[in-house]
Amino acid sequence: MRILVLGGTSFIGRAIVDDVLRAGAEVTLFGRGKTGPELFPQLTRLIGDRDTGDYAVLRDGTWDAVVDVSGYVPRHVAQSMDALGDRVGRYLFISSHAVYQRTGLGPGSDEDTPRRPPVRDTEELDDDTYGPLKVACEDDVVAGYGSRATIVRPGKVAGPYDPSDTFTYWVRRAAQGGRVALPADPEQPVQIIDSRDLARLVVRLLVDERTGAFNAVGPAEPTTLGALIETCARVAGTEVEIVPVSPDVLPPLFPLVRPNWPTQQRSSARARAAGMPATPLEVTAADVLAWDRERGEPPLQKGFSPEEEHALLARQAR
Repeated sequence: MRILVLGGTSFIGRAIVDDVLRAGAEVTLFGRGKTGPELFPQLTRLIGDRDTGDYAVLRDGTWDAVVDVSGYVPRHVAQSMDALGDRVGRYLFISSHAVYQRTGLGPGSDEDTPRRPPVRDTEELDDDTYGPLKVACEDDVVAGYGSRATIVRPGKVAGPYDPSDTFTYWVRRAAQGGRVALPADPEQPVQIIDSRDLARLVVRLLVDERTGAFNAVGPAEPTTLGALIETCARVAGTEVEIVPVSPDVLPPLFPLVRPNWPTQQRSSARARAAGMPATPLEVTAADVLAWDRERGEPPLQKGFSPEEEHALLARQAR
């Protein structure tokens, strides 16, 4: 199988390329060549730029499937489909669970849940537009490829090489042990999927030529945020005391803290039936901890700084 990956050297794309290669496929990468240039030196790398519309290198060649990891706005999808024409067999688009409507949902919503209205009049990505832009991208892929279109909707993804700091913050913090400030209810549910499970799903969908949408999310019975922190501590060999603190002064999108998490719990049944595995949280935490330490534990962009957490815990003790 010959696979073209649009964006395959950063986190999710990297995991997908690793798994596709293990499956014995021939892989071609398309991107700007600026992220991870040292990765996959054995692969053909086509240089272009989706932001500027530079797809000239895609005007030649044929592939059994394209995996679109880096399409965020409808223009990206439209221009890539125009460049590829009928020279690809299947178009697998990496979307997001943010496509679903935000209200009126209970835990376990599936792929048939109503989506948010598509947005096409902006390319600014923020909390209000990200999901609707992905909806528009999905619509265009399905319109262009019909039964040869596959949509994967990841939830919260964790694993080595994650640039978001979201899961890494709690792994690192739990490994330090002691009193841990948690600006949320410890019983808040959390649904995590390992990036390598997502990659395995993508490969299975391609091999089996499956059509439709699939939620790439964690277990049907999610863990809690408190249990996640304790799991990370157990993996690191430390002990923690979780101290709930006021969330009133939180910056937006604090790692894994979401007041509306129940409406974001998705059913993974369709993806599991298609072959998506379920890596234990302990394994994901251990691998992220090892990766974080190997890279030297650089400063994180999310979560409390040590000084902020110390001040919060000191106020809590009064």
